[in-house]
Amino acid sequence: MGQAATQNEMVVKQDLKVVAEVREFVRLVIGQWGMDDFVPCLVASELVTNALRYASEKDGDVMLRLDRTEDDALWMEVQDATSDLPHVQEADMASEVGRGLFIVDQFSRRWGVRPLAGKAGKVVFAIIDRS
Repeated sequence: MGQAATQNEMVVKQDLKVVAEVREFVRLVIGQWGMDDFVPCLVASELVTNALRYASEKDGDVMLRLDRTEDDALWMEVQDATSDLPHVQEADMASEVGRGLFIVDQFSRRWGVRPLAGKAGKVVFAIIDRS
């Protein structure tokens, strides 16, 4: 990970209306890096929506973090306190649910899930190349 002193992170409130704020945050951060924000906003929206859909109040905060990789791609991660690991479902285009990770999969160089120690939750990360 980059050794940047500033940690670009946002606490996501448990409210699906917060997705607009998430997009705004992504635009602000990656605008400073001179990156196009269309794909990052899309991927961040999907990851955050996914996390919020499965998290409950008692699970604590969902966190969104943005960083850059050594080759200047975007590193995005969303941390939540549930241990259920997400998986890509067969995309049913009529259904809103389950398309999120399909979209993440299409637009990311790679993505994955890292369980946190002690069943404290998980981090879903995605690496997005500069367009």
